[in-house]
Amino acid sequence: MKFNKSFITNLIAIILIIISYYIEPKYSSYFLFTGLFALSGALTNQLAIHMLFERVPFLYGSGIIPARFEEFKSSIKSLMMEQFFTHEQLNNFLKNEEKKINLEPIIQNTDFAPAYDALTKTVMESSFGGMLGMFGGEKALEGLREPFERKLKSAVIKITNSEAFNNTLQTHMQNSSLSDDMIKSIEDVIDSRLDELTPKMVKDIVQNLIKEHLSWLVVWGGVFGGLIGLVSSFLI
Repeated sequence: MKFNKSFITNLIAIILIIISYYIEPKYSSYFLFTGLFALSGALTNQLAIHMLFERVPFLYGSGIIPARFEEFKSSIKSLMMEQFFTHEQLNNFLKNEEKKINLEPIIQNTDFAPAYDALTKTVMESSFGGMLGMFGGEKALEGLREPFERKLKSAVIKITNSEAFNNTLQTHMQNSSLSDDMIKSIEDVIDSRLDELTPKMVKDIVQNLIKEHLSWLVVWGGVFGGLIGLVSSFLI
């Protein structure tokens, strides 16, 4: 069961005030001042919290959160872009992710026929082309297609698994503009989502986030108000 802290604080303060009317006069002031100051502190903080989210007639500055919702949206964007999606964080992410990249399955499924076709065309256009023409031309080389593609795949896989290749890839990724493009894309998405927010939605978001903590302001307002009232009862 969840208790309403504000209601309990106000109720305790009212009970202290009521008690002051039923006890001996020499002690009644202690209860009366404690209850009055506690109720005053709790209600004042409760009103202040209410004024954060709702406009109150004739009270300047009330409804500050929905009234400044554009500034809140800008703050949300700044928080996300400056704390979560910085160049350094994205570069670290790319650096860690590229270590997990396994290019071998991609290479195995790649069609290397264009590479072989380019090779045979180069050979046929060279000085060897005329000589090969006497032995069937390109058809004479067709038997080499499968061995060539198989060995080429093996060579490419060996290259991509080498330390030199991985070091070059890391350097390129860190110095490329990929992180800039990612940041721009992320920023566009955030802007698009924030544009969908209304003042009421911003109010509800902030209110839900801090409602539990704000309720303690009422409690402590009552506690400190009560202590001030108790001390005052000895001085008046």
